[in-house]
Amino acid sequence: MTDNLTRRRWLGHSARRALLSWSMLAGCTLVGGALGGGYAVYRGPVYTATSYVVVVPTDRSDPGTALGFAQAYGRAATQLAVLLDAQAEARVPVRTLQRSVRTAASPDAPVVAVSATSSRPRLASGMANGVTRALVRHANGTKDSTHIQLLEFSPAVRPTLPTSASPVVTGAVGASAGGLLGGLFLLARPRRSKEDAVPTALVPGPAVAADAH
Repeated sequence: MTDNLTRRRWLGHSARRALLSWSMLAGCTLVGGALGGGYAVYRGPVYTATSYVVVVPTDRSDPGTALGFAQAYGRAATQLAVLLDAQAEARVPVRTLQRSVRTAASPDAPVVAVSATSSRPRLASGMANGVTRALVRHANGTKDSTHIQLLEFSPAVRPTLPTSASPVVTGAVGASAGGLLGGLFLLARPRRSKEDAVPTALVPGPAVAADAH
């Protein structure tokens, strides 16, 4: 009978531990989801506008040279000299342009993309176009020596949809991260054996000499 009572106590203890583990896992998931969704709401939507310039070789150059210059101009677009020239038209400080503007040059075509992000759609397109036009002016100022000319291929238009993730998406990502961290914590914590889980008072002690008689 003592063994049955001990077993029932141990099963009850295991059930409580399992319930506690699942409660902790669910709590971590809920907290992660709330943090992820709250971050998106706090940050607000972010818009991205992109403009494109094309690198054109003159009569004294060739397409291969133009492709190489496109890579160089893609890196030069975010340099201080270009941004200083662009800040007046973009109507933002240079620091904002350094933080918000990114460029990318195509590896297969002499095209440079200039992208700007902002919480205001009009400002995003204004920054992208301002940097693009400043880059064109700087590049064409040396076209007599480089034999390369830059042309505005496609100006940035005001975006209508945000490019940032919605609170639902960030909430789902946060919930997944919270659940994962909670699961890793449960796996990493030390486990108790059956003997450790049984209270000492329930384990029958050794018979003393008086009981043997």
